[in-house]
Amino acid sequence: MHPLDNKNRYKMEQAIGLNAAQMDFLQLLAHIKTTEELEELSQVVSDYYARKAEEGMNQLWEAGQWSKEKDEEVMRTHLRTPYKYAK
Repeated sequence: MHPLDNKNRYKMEQAIGLNAAQMDFLQLLAHIKTTEELEELSQVVSDYYARKAEEGMNQLWEAGQWSKEKDEEVMRTHLRTPYKYAK
């Protein structure tokens, strides 16, 4: 995939509802040729979001907005969405 010029990129972003960051990522995916490359990129993305979540939790802890007690409370809380089955 060739990089899009700004005019065509804007048109594509509007047509399919992706923002600039999503378009960049989509263009990156065009270079993936093997399942192994896809798995490696998936792991990199997973690691990135895990690191961001950990950083966010550390900030909450340092600001006094999170505690061991809150951790335990969350662990005991049922957070699954209840499903209503058709009768």
